[in-house]
Amino acid sequence: MEGIIQIEILYLALGYIMILLLLLLVRLKRLGKEWEITLASLRMTAQLVLTGFVLTYVFSWEKLWITLIIFAVMEAFAIYTVFGRVKKSLFPALRPVIAGSMVLGTTAALAYFLFVIVRLSPWFAPRYFIPVAGMIIGNSMNGISIGIDRLSSGIRSQLDRMEGALMLGATPKEAARPFVKEAFSAGIMPIINNMMGMGIVFLPGMMTGQILAGIAPLDAIKYQIAIMLGIGGSVTITVFLVTEFGYRRFFNRHSQVR
Repeated sequence: MEGIIQIEILYLALGYIMILLLLLLVRLKRLGKEWEITLASLRMTAQLVLTGFVLTYVFSWEKLWITLIIFAVMEAFAIYTVFGRVKKSLFPALRPVIAGSMVLGTTAALAYFLFVIVRLSPWFAPRYFIPVAGMIIGNSMNGISIGIDRLSSGIRSQLDRMEGALMLGATPKEAARPFVKEAFSAGIMPIINNMMGMGIVFLPGMMTGQILAGIAPLDAIKYQIAIMLGIGGSVTITVFLVTEFGYRRFFNRHSQVR
């Protein structure tokens, strides 16, 4: 196995020239996004450096309670991020649905990946658990954000149409069906697009990282296929739950639109 090429701090800093180029082009186009890009770059750097120190400690101490705390923090941050992304169109009663869908969907997919596919022992080994959980939660977060935003905006924009269907005798499920279908489709589409282009259009991050670390390409491919199947399952479950139970929050117990 070949040694890993170390990136020195000086040369890593040179990578930020790309950010300076981005800032220059944004300024020339007068988009007004300079501060947002700068903040994102600084936040990304600080978060990753902090994560590196935390993971160095966590990997040296395989403790169940530490792994579960980190998993809970990741879930909470993802849920909070979804709330922030769809804040303008978020119906307050949807918050419990979003949180429940995220926790149930990601936990089920993660458990299946660890216990059935990888058969990890111990199952809470942080070197495997935390990176896999991060990929599953991150992709599910994106799927839920798109799905719930499409569901909420669709119902709000077609409110008259839905109320008309109710007056004609349709049930809430029948009246909301087109919006639920569209929201579910939109939520799972990004992961489907990723699967379609993976391996030919681009090499995914997990596989690239393993290859750079010296893992044989065929072994890296096995892990990448496994994690993509886990991510696909998680996104499907979470988006299905949030759309299937989310639309009901737009109706009261008398089947009237709130």
